[in-house]
Amino acid sequence: MAKAAFVGFGEVNTPKELIVNKCAAALQALKNEGVETISVYPVTDDYEEKDVNAAIAALKGQEFDYLVVCIAGWIPTHAVVKITEHFREKPMVLWGLCGWMEDGRIVTTADQAGTTAIRKTFYDLGYTFKYVYDIIGLPTNSKKVAQFGTAAAAANKLRHAKAGMAGYRDMNLYGTQHDGPSLKRVVGTEIETFEMLDMEQRYQKITAEQKDAVIKNCMSKWNFLKEAKREGLEKAAGYYLAVKEICDERGYDAISLKDVDGMKKLLGFPPAPIFMLLADEEGLCTIPENDCLGSITQMMVKYTTGQAAPYLEFYEFFEDSVIAGVPDYVPAAVVEGDVTVMPAAFGELSEGILNVSKVKTGELTMCRLTTIDGKYYMHMVTGEGKTPPKWEEAGWTQPAPQLPGLQIFLQDVPAFAENVMCQHYIISYGDNTGVITDLCKILGIEILK
Repeated sequence: MAKAAFVGFGEVNTPKELIVNKCAAALQALKNEGVETISVYPVTDDYEEKDVNAAIAALKGQEFDYLVVCIAGWIPTHAVVKITEHFREKPMVLWGLCGWMEDGRIVTTADQAGTTAIRKTFYDLGYTFKYVYDIIGLPTNSKKVAQFGTAAAAANKLRHAKAGMAGYRDMNLYGTQHDGPSLKRVVGTEIETFEMLDMEQRYQKITAEQKDAVIKNCMSKWNFLKEAKREGLEKAAGYYLAVKEICDERGYDAISLKDVDGMKKLLGFPPAPIFMLLADEEGLCTIPENDCLGSITQMMVKYTTGQAAPYLEFYEFFEDSVIAGVPDYVPAAVVEGDVTVMPAAFGELSEGILNVSKVKTGELTMCRLTTIDGKYYMHMVTGEGKTPPKWEEAGWTQPAPQLPGLQIFLQDVPAFAENVMCQHYIISYGDNTGVITDLCKILGIEILK
């Protein structure tokens, strides 16, 4: 839940009751959207600046995610800026209320005179803000104001979040790397690496009883198409507990493991069930192959939408759609029906527990954080995810498993392909471009479409 500091303004000569009533209605609408608030109103341009000073005193020392500058009538710019300058580091919403109809005529307190006088000033002062205005006869725009608050709260959380990486740069890929200082400066999130030896040493200390508890309490929820070897179940449970221990100790919000050149090559165990347990039992963002910016994108999507933010990777492009799936797992939150698994092997790799669940369909948002010449961008599109035709990745033990995936129909596949930034993209259900755009605006990240 976002927390807002709500400050309502109106000119000293406007009837006070009008300004108070308009601010009270706007504040209640914001509360109805689920926003926690601290409020000060009405603030006028009184000559002695008593209202301005009282507002500053009321907000100083308070914790909040963003500042809502609610303009309920004409207000000279200086009265607003004298308050906002004390909180210039906070994201802001410049919210202009509106007039009303009375006996067939429009009655106004000149709300938009106030906002249009202020908007350019906010821009010139370098504030991070969103401009929202209400219209007579239409519902108030409290939802947009609240949405910006969700983005502001997400930005605050990202500033101090941490992602863990067992190893780095799986398969020597280029597109999964990151630059630590610039990521810290722009997003704030820290990516920490830890050695697989740390995980292995902890794994060796996991008892048979601990593994058995995970198998009985967690993995028993899965629908096994074929019986898996006990050894594989125990390895999945043990490594899950080892990684969980690391995540708990270090406060990780997201996790990635060195997959092909690590878990599979060195330990002989594909990590799909480990990721499933970490995602479903611990609520962590999970992605394979040391995908650093993929992990950050997941946290950005999760904190703004509240969804699991799974990754998908591209397999085929068509004229109007793409097939995106995964060769390992999806979190239970995006599964249609039961979480379905089966033992399977790919090429020369050891047999693992593969997720073959059906993925939920529907409208979705697909995005990826990236850097171009040192600057951060978010590539984002919306599409319609549908059940794909039967398909397989060559190399699986026959009969090949039906991998989890979607056929995603896009408005312009060539335009998307022209800007595609990696094999991994993060999906969420519904059109979430608004709140993700708000988050990117707060962080200074440009949107690519």
